[in-house]
Amino acid sequence: AGGMGVVDLDLLEGQADAVLAAGREQRGTRWDIPAFARAYRAHTNPLSMLRGLPNLAAAHVAIQNDARGPNSTVTTACTAGTQAIGEGLRMIQQGDADVVLAGGADAMINPVGVLGFGMLGTLSRRNDAPARASRPFDKDRDGFVIGEGAGVVVLERERFARARGAPILAELAGYGATCDAYRITDERPDASGAAAAIHRCLDDAQVDVDEVGYVNAHGTGTPMNDLTETRAIKQVFGEEARRIPVSSTKSMIGHLLAAAGAVELVASLLALGGGFLPPTINYETPDPECDLDYVPNEARAARFAAALSSSFGFGGQNACLLIRRW
Repeated sequence: AGGMGVVDLDLLEGQADAVLAAGREQRGTRWDIPAFARAYRAHTNPLSMLRGLPNLAAAHVAIQNDARGPNSTVTTACTAGTQAIGEGLRMIQQGDADVVLAGGADAMINPVGVLGFGMLGTLSRRNDAPARASRPFDKDRDGFVIGEGAGVVVLERERFARARGAPILAELAGYGATCDAYRITDERPDASGAAAAIHRCLDDAQVDVDEVGYVNAHGTGTPMNDLTETRAIKQVFGEEARRIPVSSTKSMIGHLLAAAGAVELVASLLALGGGFLPPTINYETPDPECDLDYVPNEARAARFAAALSSSFGFGGQNACLLIRRW
């Protein structure tokens, strides 16, 4: 199961060259399809169309590992990695697989990605101080910084892991997902969709709010996202919200978009196993409306039994995973 969101620049460049070349052969005001076809063949690699398919990343992983079971790709923007892992859990629970490779990948540090998100107004404008630009939950936050990468986990039944002597990092105990059905760029201001996803995840894991010892937040650093996520945490955890450490690893690695949830689950696994809380760096000015414990600026030693990793994406996608100490 894979979460995917990669732009094929070769395909886009070939299409652009073909359009320009065809434009030079255009007759009158009508588009000349034969001219475009000639230009497209001249400027585009035949495999470019396949390289742009969302499922190709998971397909290459399957080919390399001779994995012949169900292979699916989740394309739900910033929640894709989280949902891919959650759907991998469901495959095992439903008996469709015994072992699943699940994760997410994205590569948006390119002119199309940077310009596109810049036009949306979602990127930080602190170009003069890039290392200090990503500042989730800080009062002066002004957008996210694009990151790039991939994260993959191995999900398997306990007996398979024990039979091969694998180190068991944690139990993937719960998964919950919802859709805001509101706007493609904004969360519901009342945080009901995000809160519902957290509730579903905790219910799926059969975990009470007082058992959660850490929340790896979506925490993009945009003004609205961080406020809405804080509201969702308060709605779900009530008075416990003040006790639970919440941090955004995006402050250190940027927003990996479709890969974010998978990489952040890996960070949560490392924190759970290593007995520490990752910090939210660049936290300088508290926001009165974002008033939880965001583990400001320095990691802390802590031993906890369960961690929640949350992802909230464009299109109103909400997804959460809960891991428990093994």
